[in-house]
Amino acid sequence: MSVTAHNEAVFAAVDLGATSGRVITGRAGPGKLVLTEAHRFPNTPVRLPDGLRWNVPALYQGMLDGLRTAARSGPVASIGVDTWAVDYGLLDADGALLGLPFHYRDGRNGKAAEEVLAACGAKELYAVGGLQHLAFNTVFQLAAHRASAQWGTARTMLLIPDLLVHWLTGTVGAEITNASTTGLFDASAGTWSDTLIGRLGLERSWFPPLREPGDPAGTLLPHVAEYTGLAAGTRVTTVASHDTASAVAAVPATEPGFAYVSCGTWSLAGLELAAPVLTEESRAANFSNERGVDGTVRFLRNIMGLWLLEECRRAWDRDSTAPNLPGLLAEAARARPFTAVIDPDDEAFLAPGDMPSRIDAHLVRTGQAPPGSPGGYVRCVLESLTLAHRRTLRQAARLAGREPARIHLVGGGSRNELLCQWTADATGLPVTAGPAEATALGNVLLQARAHGLVGDLLDMRRLVARTQELRQYTPQGDQRAWDRAAARLGTD
Repeated sequence: MSVTAHNEAVFAAVDLGATSGRVITGRAGPGKLVLTEAHRFPNTPVRLPDGLRWNVPALYQGMLDGLRTAARSGPVASIGVDTWAVDYGLLDADGALLGLPFHYRDGRNGKAAEEVLAACGAKELYAVGGLQHLAFNTVFQLAAHRASAQWGTARTMLLIPDLLVHWLTGTVGAEITNASTTGLFDASAGTWSDTLIGRLGLERSWFPPLREPGDPAGTLLPHVAEYTGLAAGTRVTTVASHDTASAVAAVPATEPGFAYVSCGTWSLAGLELAAPVLTEESRAANFSNERGVDGTVRFLRNIMGLWLLEECRRAWDRDSTAPNLPGLLAEAARARPFTAVIDPDDEAFLAPGDMPSRIDAHLVRTGQAPPGSPGGYVRCVLESLTLAHRRTLRQAARLAGREPARIHLVGGGSRNELLCQWTADATGLPVTAGPAEATALGNVLLQARAHGLVGDLLDMRRLVARTQELRQYTPQGDQRAWDRAAARLGTD
């Protein structure tokens, strides 16, 4: 371990999101937590004749280049990898990747989901896995994959972060926070579900041994160390490889009883619990019980998130007169409140494409007039996302029997002052916004804890609270206006 004279160390966090990847170095130790971005690179999916795929080799190369840059700054104690959830690669008997992994936004999964539910039933799937029904859950993707020529030669399934760790180290394992998003994990036992795997005709040998955050994942292969310039034997540490799990680990909560919204491409809103909630009422409300750090449960719902805004901006970027993001947010602040609201989770918004047109279609279908300006669309998106945060957190509190005293909003959305203030206004709860880099911080902190430089989960969170920039928002205005807007959606 490369530790400085001040009992600190530098850790490399590989953090891959849906639109970009980053390698960030973090200097961590008692009372210290500082991040530095080493390298950023695009994550650009490729549409092939058979569907939308992730360009994982390009992501791997970007990761190696980032580690090479990190190595130039000095010794690195270890590396941790986190990414989005549910997507996977299949390996053959020689450990070779069988084709580029499918993107969860590919449209192949709907029929497969129906086939899985016919075999198992929604109630049984939920009673075991406790997972929100989403057509792109791994269990459904695997069913869609079954008809491919690759299926017969596959021997191992690795989720995306486990695949990247395999390429770094040669070892095979399945990190538990990401495994819990597959629909093939037993939420109560904390193990792969042999029952579901067998019922669906999958090979149990495909599913590697589970790893917990903090477990050693191996050391760099010689050719990786040579290319990156990192020391031979540099450790790869298992972190919470589902990016949301790393973000929740870095929530700067100094007291229990909080709610969180991890807001970026997706908004993940919920509570941290000691045990899953597997009731029929919870299934009907479509809540997930995903594994967190130290055996905790992330009781949450996936909400479409700022993807809606980013897809609108992509459409407007074709027009060189479209305002930049600060300009759009300023226009949104001036726009008339609640002229149009949408359900962010409508399946029409899932795929890439012309988002303003799809919002128009949704509004016309629900008897509302489309916004007349980009600022109006942005206001519609942000108010609708705020209402989804409110609805989800209120449902979570009722289902879990625990009322939160504060909301922690972390991730890139914490920089959006309108979204943060409106979340406080709509819920009537104070909001602590930040850190924006919660995922990378959680990644670094879990490595630091494995090296004995920070304490337990509460100590990690207190360190984030002491060292990172946070903003506080208190409820303002008339909450009844939010009540009326929620009533229009009929979902509160």
